[in-house]
Amino acid sequence: MARTAAFVVNRTRVRDWPQAGGRCREAAAAAGWAALLLETAADEAGTGLARGALAAGAGLVFAVGGDGTVRACAQALAGTEVPLAIVPRGTANLTARALGVPFGLGAALTVGFGPHERRIDLAVADGITYAAMAGIGVDAAVVGATPWGLKARAGWLAYAAAGTRQVFGAPTTFRVRLDGAAPLTRRARSVVVGNAGLLPGGFVLLPGARLDDGVLDVGILAPSSPLGWARVAYRVLARSGRDDRQLERYRARRVEIEAAGELPREVDGEVISPGRALTVQVMPSALLVRCPVWGKRRDPG
Repeated sequence: MARTAAFVVNRTRVRDWPQAGGRCREAAAAAGWAALLLETAADEAGTGLARGALAAGAGLVFAVGGDGTVRACAQALAGTEVPLAIVPRGTANLTARALGVPFGLGAALTVGFGPHERRIDLAVADGITYAAMAGIGVDAAVVGATPWGLKARAGWLAYAAAGTRQVFGAPTTFRVRLDGAAPLTRRARSVVVGNAGLLPGGFVLLPGARLDDGVLDVGILAPSSPLGWARVAYRVLARSGRDDRQLERYRARRVEIEAAGELPREVDGEVISPGRALTVQVMPSALLVRCPVWGKRRDPG
């Protein structure tokens, strides 16, 4: 009896799904798997579907969609021996980029049904498991201000367009506690906590971030002028690890963020409820993933 590979599919992210679904079935059959195709819905991002597939005996789960679909499936698979494969079909695809998963359907399926696996860390932000990045402040405001239709048409450039309308607001006082140490107090625009260090478009904000190092990377963004944002942009484009008051970076296993006022918050590009705080904890080696041949390579950054 063939093993079962479940495909958790966000149809809103997949063009020509009948044809793509057929190719998923064909790739599964060629690799000796039976394909189970499961579609997400407005009230089911994929976590319940992936858990149901596990309960039914699936030995492999594909997330076919963007970072939200990957996050939902990762939450269900965390701590299990069932690997997650990714067919990237979102706007940012941060986790897929960090893993080096190709964007072509055929190539991604080949990786997913291939023999190469690695364990990566996950993070939990206020009870929500994620794979790439969470944040509070202007980063979440940009995500919330980016229309879905524009993302579908323009990809990561949609975030850039929305960002130009968000970056010149007033800073907020943050208290950032790293692994229980005395808190850092900063006037800043945003605090982000990355398991991966990438921004949409493949730009590297946290060059030290690695998916499997057992720690999280923290970025405190505090530019207060167009010149300050230009300096941050230069460091991102240059993949520079040099810090100053515009951009500080730290590492920790547990990150507790408190803001002076209620701010937008996001997890893996999905807006969650606004709040005055965000607490993030690393989950070392929590997820088994299918990936290209890894060898001694490291994550982008």
